Amino acid sequence: MSEPWSTQSEIIKPILLNQWQVITFDFANDPFINLNAGSPNPVYRNDFNRVLFQINGENNTNHVLAYLDDFLYDGTNYSPVFNTLVWSDEFNGSGPISATNWFHQTQLPPGGSWYNGEVQHYTNRQVNSYLANGSLHLVAKRETFTDQGITKQFTSARLNSKFAFQYGRVEVRAKLPTGAGTWPAVWMLGKNIIEPGSFWTSTHGTVSWPACGEIDIMEHWGNNQNFVQSAMHTPSSFGSTVNYGGQTVNTVSSQFHIYTLEWTSQRMVFSVDNVVHYIYNPPIKNASTWPFDAQQYLLLNVAMQSNVAANFTQSAMEVDYVRVYQESALSNPNQALLDQLVWYPNPVNDILIIEMPENSLGTKVKIYSLLGQELNSYFLNEGQNSLDFSTYTSGIYIVKVESDDESSKSFKISKH
Repeated sequence: MSEPWSTQSEIIKPILLNQWQVITFDFANDPFINLNAGSPNPVYRNDFNRVLFQINGENNTNHVLAYLDDFLYDGTNYSPVFNTLVWSDEFNGSGPISATNWFHQTQLPPGGSWYNGEVQHYTNRQVNSYLANGSLHLVAKRETFTDQGITKQFTSARLNSKFAFQYGRVEVRAKLPTGAGTWPAVWMLGKNIIEPGSFWTSTHGTVSWPACGEIDIMEHWGNNQNFVQSAMHTPSSFGSTVNYGGQTVNTVSSQFHIYTLEWTSQRMVFSVDNVVHYIYNPPIKNASTWPFDAQQYLLLNVAMQSNVAANFTQSAMEVDYVRVYQESALSNPNQALLDQLVWYPNPVNDILIIEMPENSLGTKVKIYSLLGQELNSYFLNEGQNSLDFSTYTSGIYIVKVESDDESSKSFKISKH
């Protein structure tokens, strides 16, 4: 952006002159000022790319000399960076879909009909799912079709991914069908679901829906043409959807758009073309509200509701690609060692114990005050190490552990 300040958000803190001061910014809860009043709440944005510290007010020409002694990010609400592509289907070529990546789910549920009053048969026929022009085509058709002893008037396709994962970013670039009655979706279910006829049930099924958890990345209804929605289904909220959000996308069926889910251990963030419309982050996370601490798999389908337009013949959801990104594995072995640190007790009275993994010779630990003053330093050995806090006054201290290749890890210690 040529004028990045045009969408900035500010948090203003008072400054004390001629003395050291600890200033804390809580980006989730501090009052903020948007330069552009039309900008959304910063919590719902993912386009920020920098933090800028400004000393002195706007249009103040007085000269100010300021010192920044230390900068500490305490790790609260850490947001992982999902920048490693771990699985994808680019849907290149033509003809049948990849049997390595996808499974056709066609078995009817008990009773002979799909859920929510849907009226279609799902088939594994190429007329309902195929590759062409660099895209996957999932085609819903009006046709009389008999399968499993039951005749229906519509056919379509429902695909299960043969890949499952926990946490990451899902990107699906798609163009949606048209016509009242069409109901395309990009969504996820727990790999542990018991659902006869699905790909994972025979090997991993242990619980029924909604205990497995359902993540609806994108849903669209042909009788509400330009609106797309994301939703969550859990034991605490399912069926009659409570946890959801959506947005209007005027070209949803004429152009490709990128539907994205960011899934961390703390929250789900849903967006279209990087515009966030819903965040799911229940304050209490348990089996009832958060069955999302286990692997899920992807589903692509076009369902048909009973209110099909009389002139409907067929329409397709076209998918350009499906991509799953996760965090990069630590490439630095010393950083991996630092991540194995164990320290206790915290708060500490006199002695802080740090347990180091093997191969940690040469690791240095430094103790700092909150004002950034270095109070002491030690060389640690593998095994158990004792740090003497008995002479320090009550308060908060920063313990920084450094390896011989300049990797480091910092944590707060409270002294009684």
